[in-house]
Amino acid sequence: MQTAFQQSKYYAKKKFWKLFGGEIRLFTEDKSQLLLFVKQKAFKLKEDITVYSDETKTTPVLKIAARAIIDFSAAYDISDAATGEKLGALRRKGFKSILRDSWEILDKSDTPIGTVSEDSMGMALLRRFLTNLIPQKFHIKLGEEVVGQLKQTFNPFVPQFEVDFSMDTQNKLDRRLGVGAVILLQIIEGRQQ
Repeated sequence: MQTAFQQSKYYAKKKFWKLFGGEIRLFTEDKSQLLLFVKQKAFKLKEDITVYSDETKTTPVLKIAARAIIDFSAAYDISDAATGEKLGALRRKGFKSILRDSWEILDKSDTPIGTVSEDSMGMALLRRFLTNLIPQKFHIKLGEEVVGQLKQTFNPFVPQFEVDFSMDTQNKLDRRLGVGAVILLQIIEGRQQ
């Protein structure tokens, strides 16, 4: 489903009160069309996430797999579900993420090419120690260039993000890696809240 990865803006919504496993839906910016669907399996020791083209789960488009069972600085390989081709990976910056969520974007050969990080240390500390009612904001960078951002909408009950890749005018970031980052932020970082 190539059109799902040609969008420059998305709306990502995680289902609230999902007791076993999680569900994430990525829509067009105006929320009129479902583009991608994730049904996370419950009770998995090692994350193995499949991204589908819709809720029927008949067409997998991406696979996101953790490299280890328990790893504070976990790396997650992102691959094309149809071909099995590794697109890259995201690696959580373990201790650095305690105070401010921070990830590295890795290319196919695991060379760091970019970062995904929470907006500022001050805001991150406020969120962690005073209130989680302050919406999160993440910047996606390749080198020093911002190619995307995620803004959590103010809704304390339903984790949702407005995702914007429109500043990546030359399509430097494989949108599939960008979507993988959105999903991992909602699943992995979402457990902190």
